[in-house]
Amino acid sequence: MRNKLRRFEILLPLQFNDGREVPGALIADTISELETEFGAGSSETQVLQGIWRHEGELYRDNLMRVSVDVEDSPASFEFFAAFKQRLQQRFEQLEIWITTHPIEAV
Repeated sequence: MRNKLRRFEILLPLQFNDGREVPGALIADTISELETEFGAGSSETQVLQGIWRHEGELYRDNLMRVSVDVEDSPASFEFFAAFKQRLQQRFEQLEIWITTHPIEAV
């Protein structure tokens, strides 16, 4: 029987909104927190570039993708809703982008 899984992908900024570099320890702490909660976590080393507008101001971001595959359950969504709030504070961001989609593992 296959488990119902869901992948959560988080785009973490490499700079704060004011341009200061994010310390690597903040990223390491974030991945460690996912491993503690779910037993795993992955990150990609290439830099993703984003551009977005908020209240008329243009933002350009350098980002990295972090992902974790978890049980597809209401508890997982609740964790990531709260986690997003913590990440917005940790990384001093107006927004943290988290997406999710169902997956099947072989």
